[in-house]
Amino acid sequence: MAKLQDNLLRTEPWSGMIMGNYALARAMIEARVQVATTYPGSPTPEIAAALSSIPEDKRPYYFEYSTNEKVALEVAAGASFNGRLSTVFFKSVGLNVVADSLIQLPLMRLIGGMVVILGDDPGINSSQNEQDNRHFSRMAYIPMFEPATPQEAYEMFLEAARLSRERQLPVFLRLTTHVNHFRQVVRFGGWDGADEDWTPRFAVENGPYIPIASTVFPLKRRALANVAELVEYSDQTAATELLTPNGEGSVDGAKLALISHGLPALGLLENLDQSEHPVTLLKLGMTYPLPRARICDLLARHDEVLVVEELDRILENEIKVICYEEGLDCKVRGRTDPEDLMGELGPERTQKLLAETWPAAFEPPPAPPAAPEVAVPPRLPQFCPGCGHRSAFHAIKAALADDAITVADIGCHTMAFMPPYEMGQLLLCMGHSPATGAGLALRNESRKVVSFMGDSTMFHAALPAIVNATVRDHDLTLVLLENGTTAMTGHQPRPGSGEVGDKIKLVEMFETLGVKLIRSVDAYDQAGVTAAVKEATEHKGFAVVIAHHPCMLKFTRDQRRKMPGFKLPPVEIDQQTCDRSRVCIAEFGCVSFQVGEDGAIGVSDELCIGDGSCIQTCPVSAISRPKPGGK
Repeated sequence: MAKLQDNLLRTEPWSGMIMGNYALARAMIEARVQVATTYPGSPTPEIAAALSSIPEDKRPYYFEYSTNEKVALEVAAGASFNGRLSTVFFKSVGLNVVADSLIQLPLMRLIGGMVVILGDDPGINSSQNEQDNRHFSRMAYIPMFEPATPQEAYEMFLEAARLSRERQLPVFLRLTTHVNHFRQVVRFGGWDGADEDWTPRFAVENGPYIPIASTVFPLKRRALANVAELVEYSDQTAATELLTPNGEGSVDGAKLALISHGLPALGLLENLDQSEHPVTLLKLGMTYPLPRARICDLLARHDEVLVVEELDRILENEIKVICYEEGLDCKVRGRTDPEDLMGELGPERTQKLLAETWPAAFEPPPAPPAAPEVAVPPRLPQFCPGCGHRSAFHAIKAALADDAITVADIGCHTMAFMPPYEMGQLLLCMGHSPATGAGLALRNESRKVVSFMGDSTMFHAALPAIVNATVRDHDLTLVLLENGTTAMTGHQPRPGSGEVGDKIKLVEMFETLGVKLIRSVDAYDQAGVTAAVKEATEHKGFAVVIAHHPCMLKFTRDQRRKMPGFKLPPVEIDQQTCDRSRVCIAEFGCVSFQVGEDGAIGVSDELCIGDGSCIQTCPVSAISRPKPGGK
């Protein structure tokens, strides 16, 4: 990270092997971004890691982790209204959170310019769905670039920033997970290192900025005019390329072409490089508005065109409309198998699409290698060794009846849905659990309802639902799993943790809101957690249990930074006492415990962090800390 920090601020041009996210951070500096904001979410956190790696007194920009994506967007928008080039970035579902304000922005003049970076997630590598955010560009009238490589991400960010400042509108830069994390040698330009002008430039004359009945239609006309004018720009931009790796010609008497974008376009290019067929590929770098003239020219010169895109059939349908409106005699083909509307389209899958569409010309991909004779057993995702969530859920399960309704939320604790805890049977989105739980509790006299939530998620999106549950006094228990950080995405600071600004005392906050029953207990105190949850669920009305313990992954890393080599000795098992009931494995579920060939329970020295939270779980007290003088 130190080397990256130095490279990010280099004033002369340079090149290096770099991740797409890091390339974006450098592009922001070269573009002279003044304000950058985010709420952490994969696949974009490394952008923030790069920006925050530079000490504040050396940053040529202002950077913040905002409370949620909507706040991040609004801070960036406010900066742009004041003349600052700004950028905001977040993961795919973060766009749902910002939608209220995002839809307004193309109607207004962002005099400083603003680039909105999306980390979409085909294949749901780290998300709860794989929504296609290209729909938002059409709904909001926001132009969209889609890079396929780190080099393109860098170049397209610079162009998006230029276009945004020139047109005074927001511009989308949409990446997908593998483009964010793909590494490539990227050639960067230089920058002069000069300080930016922070003179405030907000002026009502640049508006109107108040969307009311008398202003909305003129504002919308401006947004529509921008899109219409950008069609010509889209036809001219170098971001879109016409590629003919095998020259131009025909295949079995038919002229064939492909239209694609992003990662699928790279897969198709690899497929064409491995064949001898003269198939043309139009690789779209700007996918909204579409380059109509270039598409028309391609359609007019070919007999069949296959549109290959990840997720929804957006480009395919729009290109079919263009073909119909222009009266072109070209067959536009797309994906017909619903399975092809899901997941990432790498070279094997694009080869399969080519073979299914034009079987006479393209061979199907080779069959995958046969499965090994001995199948590897599936392994469920696990809490980290020593995680307070494991201890808490082990204790919570002991407090609840089998028919209790448990509502999950977004965070590390979501994994409690899986065995052995099986807690959290319903999940919608970040911050939903208090409100959804309240709905499940309405006129429900027979089954207890418990919602789970992390502290970062609470500040992100749940405070309105908590206020609602408090004033309505819904018969609901909220278990707040407090670990003091945004653990799931890389330990970014959460509001109120004390890392940024003052610490917010959660018990006092809930008291001020008016919650009548609040219990705070260390998550390692399993008897205390069980008692607190029982008391809360027996209380008629809204109750909060705070199960607090530091994220142990972050804690141990912090300790190693302070004391290199820091490690507590692992726990020990008295084999004479152990009755092999396997509560430590089957019910507590710590990955540090392992079963030997003889059935004896052992402890992994590599995995156990010596936290000792497991000691209280053993029914025969066979687990203990090492004796003095022992290992």
